[in-house]
Amino acid sequence: MPERIEKRACELAVYMIETGATVRAAAQHFGISKSTVHKDLSCRLPRIHDGLYQQVRKILDLNKQERHIRGGMATRRKYKGD
Repeated sequence: MPERIEKRACELAVYMIETGATVRAAAQHFGISKSTVHKDLSCRLPRIHDGLYQQVRKILDLNKQERHIRGGMATRRKYKGD
């Protein structure tokens, strides 16, 4: 695996751990696609740095549990104008 991809995966992990960002927010921050973020964090990171992966996995799982709430809030803002 190229070094730049390994570096990007670690940078994504650190960013998500520090900010608690979603995959979508991390993708926007780094200027890459959501699928690239997901691939880097779910497939590549465990082979590169297992400690970072374990921390990121917790954030990904929490975000997955909360996504229906975020979606409902976004719909509410859309129609209420808040």
